[in-house]
Amino acid sequence: MTDYDRLDTWVDTYFNEEVRFLQDLIRVPTDTPPGNNAPHAERTAELLNAFGFEAEKYPVPQADVKAYGMESITNLIVRRHYGVGRTIALNAHGDVVPPGEGWTHDPYGGEIEDGKIYGRAAAVSKSDFASFTFAVRALESLSAPLHGNVELHFTYDEEFGGELGPGWLLKKGLTHPDLMIAAGFSYEVVTAHNGCLQMEVTVHGKMAHAAIPHTGVDALQCAVGILNALYAQNALYQRVTSNVEGIQHPYLNVGRIEGGTNTNVVPGKVTFKLDRRIIPEENPAEVEAVIRQVITDAAGRFPGISVEIRRLLLAHAMQALPGNKPLVEALQKHAATLFGQQIPTMGTPLYTDVRLYAEAGIPGVVYGAGPRSVLESHAKRSDERLDLEDLRRATKVIARTLKDLLS
Repeated sequence: MTDYDRLDTWVDTYFNEEVRFLQDLIRVPTDTPPGNNAPHAERTAELLNAFGFEAEKYPVPQADVKAYGMESITNLIVRRHYGVGRTIALNAHGDVVPPGEGWTHDPYGGEIEDGKIYGRAAAVSKSDFASFTFAVRALESLSAPLHGNVELHFTYDEEFGGELGPGWLLKKGLTHPDLMIAAGFSYEVVTAHNGCLQMEVTVHGKMAHAAIPHTGVDALQCAVGILNALYAQNALYQRVTSNVEGIQHPYLNVGRIEGGTNTNVVPGKVTFKLDRRIIPEENPAEVEAVIRQVITDAAGRFPGISVEIRRLLLAHAMQALPGNKPLVEALQKHAATLFGQQIPTMGTPLYTDVRLYAEAGIPGVVYGAGPRSVLESHAKRSDERLDLEDLRRATKVIARTLKDLLS
């Protein structure tokens, strides 16, 4: 029996325990917003401690968290030392968007049906809390000489951009691994991804009674004009294509809008938030400048209106760093064996926390337990789910990869 066989056998033997671990994680909500995520970190640390893994707890100062628009963040690092050599970090995020409507399963139940586990964050990315943890446990079960270290980074700011998650740990000097794997899906190794610009736009008019609208300035009417101008940009973006496989073109979405006081009042203020995805070939500063100009020009057609534009997030796109080759080759080799098909390297239109490691000069990739696409996973939709066989096989892939890189 080879070491790979031993790793696979260990994962199979303890797989029911891995599933229960994931169920426990799903059952503690981490809806962001509001972003009260410290309780989940506490529960995760308890569960890890039962495996003999000490989780170092790093609470982000409350003032920073509040200013960021969240309630509590405690990031976790588990350090496993095996000897002299490189350090490989495995990062997954616990925060996730609220469930929303339309569920046929309890979003916090971790229910299992037809070989799939259901729940918010079942696929993105509490699944990789499980795959990463049990891959490390499998590795250590070999009791074989290893050279290097593994760190588990379980963080709680990805939905808002990651700056108080991995970004905070890196800036504080609490970690600086040599290589890293971020939570992902099982059928591709992601080496590049989009960037993201998020902005808040507030349109100021003047409230008035709806019976005498000429005494006011309608902020909503202006906001509609701005929105139409912004959405018109998507037609132009179709002509801007990326050379990275898996990434097509930029796009813009307005995901939230609020304003007005009542149906019989001319709206005096309207606020909306936009999300502009940036392909790797674009210049983020130029992208932001164009968006600001589109908003300003559209608002200028409405007398009596003023507009505030505030940047909420600028996440840079990620390009592959040369040092990620050992990770890519090992993951592809073992995933091809265990999934029975070739596993491509490609980009993704998402943005991820791996960019924060790349910006610190740390080569990384995105790989973990999940289906072929975000759509298939139902991530950020109702009935998010994960095929348990994908969890089993991805755990084996990661365990084998760690064995290769630390032997």
